[in-house]
Amino acid sequence: MEWTRDGFRITCDRDHIDLAVVATFLAESYWARNIPSETVARSNEGSLCFSLFDGGRQIGFARVITDYATIAFLGDVFVLAEYRGRGLGKWLIECVASHPRLQGLRRWILATRDAHGLYEKYGFRSLKSPEVFMELHHPDVYSRSE
Repeated sequence: MEWTRDGFRITCDRDHIDLAVVATFLAESYWARNIPSETVARSNEGSLCFSLFDGGRQIGFARVITDYATIAFLGDVFVLAEYRGRGLGKWLIECVASHPRLQGLRRWILATRDAHGLYEKYGFRSLKSPEVFMELHHPDVYSRSE
């Protein structure tokens, strides 16, 4: 799938991902600090990826981990700082939400520290029953020495 708007392009073709841009951003993010580029590459292989471009430059990204039938996890969403404030993040989420293979899912989940307002515009809400959800979380896994 591919979308274009105002000279920008979003594609789901994994062959177009600029791994250096995505891995660098994620390694500096609060949610994936120090993630190795090899791990980013492997995570993209198992995901439906959405790459946002300005010409040939990757400026944003999102990926969806899903079974394409019942559930999807939206993660690693970003737009480079110099491109924020132009509605590109909203457009990226609209493209994700409109993807034909992601229609009719029973549940979408995501985790965010600071973008609740963005996702609420697309129907996301705080967990209705947080007591039924559990997690096994290793926040420092990328910082551990091997």
